Amino acid sequence: MQDKTMTFSIGGNREEDIKKVMSTVYAALQEKGYNPISQIVGYILSEDPTYITTHNNARSLIRRIDRDELLQVLVKSYLQS
Repeated sequence: MQDKTMTFSIGGNREEDIKKVMSTVYAALQEKGYNPISQIVGYILSEDPTYITTHNNARSLIRRIDRDELLQVLVKSYLQS
């Protein structure tokens, strides 16, 4: 039995798009008085869109991002900091 590791990669433009969406979502949550980090974590863990406000179209924007892509960008950004 061989252990095969799957690879996952996101192109540079897609990564920038995700960062822009997340900045917009963060700002919208902050403007509405929510704790953006808690709300985004809740969304990532549950995929329940009600964690994200509809203000400034934030909920619609974040739902366009695949959760696996989002997590990859977040981990990469964290480890590069």
